[in-house]
Amino acid sequence: MSRDIGAALADICEEASALILPLWRTGLTVFSKADESPVTEADRRGEILIVERLTAMFPDIPIVSEEDASEFGTPDAIGPRFFLVDPVDGTKAFVRGDPNFTVNIGLIENGRPVAGAVTAPASDETWFTQGGQAMKRQIGGAAEPVTVRPWPKGAAVALVSHTMSEETAKKLADQYGFDLREPMDSSIKFCRLAEGAADIYPRHGPTMEWDIAAGHAVLQAAGGQLKTPEGEDFVYGKADAGFRNGWFVARGG
Repeated sequence: MSRDIGAALADICEEASALILPLWRTGLTVFSKADESPVTEADRRGEILIVERLTAMFPDIPIVSEEDASEFGTPDAIGPRFFLVDPVDGTKAFVRGDPNFTVNIGLIENGRPVAGAVTAPASDETWFTQGGQAMKRQIGGAAEPVTVRPWPKGAAVALVSHTMSEETAKKLADQYGFDLREPMDSSIKFCRLAEGAADIYPRHGPTMEWDIAAGHAVLQAAGGQLKTPEGEDFVYGKADAGFRNGWFVARGG
């Protein structure tokens, strides 16, 4: 199998998006998972479709997906190649009626993201890897390459979570040297960096591998990077840690 499967992953994300979008802003029942995070019928339906499609197209590649993991636990071990799936990243935004939620599929090889696709159902946008580049399209439209922008001195924009305190935001601004900040949910933050709409996304807080793998693949293909705060490469397949991530910093140009 070629690694260059981003376009196929984008098609699957868009198909899941078409299933999920009609449920947005409909007052869906919100259930609580074991870790108290929310889950809806949209997450469940999206995951079933994505897993079916991936299994049919790539029967030899195991899948680690968010809802399955929350119900049955993560695998104790994983091989060098596997998919990470998050059918609705930003479930809290979805439940609030905000548009920043995404459908995510990333392919990992030897600890690194090598292909990925992210769809934002509310805005009909899809980003994916193809031919060593990051591509973007409106659903149903033609794809164009996107790239990160150079660091704009004096006007660098950081994307941060809605819940970040003012004190934490100021500390991060001092540490990383950004000037402006914009609160935003979900993996769409990686895609905004990838298309040159923002510059840095520092995450000093918990995430799971399936939250970020697809966005990381897109950002990397656009010329950006994701590292630990110490500047080391970010590694996937941390089965011994339940696929939990440490802190990271995602950057554009």
